[in-house]
Amino acid sequence: MATLRVPYNARRLALGGFALLLLVLFLFPAQSQSVLQYLDGPVGQVVRIPLEVVVSIDEGISGVWHRYIALQGIQEENEQLRQDIEWLKGQNNQLREAAAATERLTALLHFKEQALPTLVAAQVIGRDATSWYRSVILNKGESDGIKPDMGVITPAGVVGRIVKTNSATSVVLLVTDPNNAIAGLIQRTRDEGIVEGTQQGLAKLKYIPMLSSVRSGDRVVTSGLVGGFPRGLALGTISRIDKEEGALFQSAELTPEVDVSRLEEVLVIQAPYGVSVQGDDKNVSMGKP
Repeated sequence: MATLRVPYNARRLALGGFALLLLVLFLFPAQSQSVLQYLDGPVGQVVRIPLEVVVSIDEGISGVWHRYIALQGIQEENEQLRQDIEWLKGQNNQLREAAAATERLTALLHFKEQALPTLVAAQVIGRDATSWYRSVILNKGESDGIKPDMGVITPAGVVGRIVKTNSATSVVLLVTDPNNAIAGLIQRTRDEGIVEGTQQGLAKLKYIPMLSSVRSGDRVVTSGLVGGFPRGLALGTISRIDKEEGALFQSAELTPEVDVSRLEEVLVIQAPYGVSVQGDDKNVSMGKP
């Protein structure tokens, strides 16, 4: 590799110039000071501008870096907060579900205390997956004293009837199934009929006498004449009257009192037939007639 060497004459010239400058400063201090003050303006301005640019760039880079570090910390904190919020939402949903279940079970127990002593509480554990029947499956069966033709209710009203059992489970045919039939009574007029389900998931009251003054809004309850249900349990509310000319009976469309699509807990009636019920618009209490 080649080595660059400063010529000897050039070094001598540089040293001589530096020595001459020192000599001038010592010999003529006043004149040197004025010269330096004169040079300070343009020279200082020329030197200061690049220095200010460098300092400004350095400060800008430093500020951007600190902001980046701060944003990284905020992003991590936001991510942690989001995770905490999701966890709290999950906990809140679980608590809401537990509170709803507790409320439902409390209502069932309260109703059972006021009602017949032979009511068995059960949970809905399945639904009919086919379109042939509208039914649900309960977690109680023959080992719990459940038998076919027993009525199934909630505090709101009638759910359906037990149609099949085994040792651990039972099948309930819902009030909205066309194959179900329950003896009904119009509370206002005291006219009786048969409540059956419809293909639309509602119910209808059949065999109403033609001279009956039944109208929309009338409430229908169990008549107690057919086994499985005592008198007075809510079945539904009449929403439309069907009266055909020349027919022997009129019929009425019925909106069931119980939303059977949202069943979770029910009560199975094990009471003897012929026991009556007295109820108001919302709650029902059982007793002997």
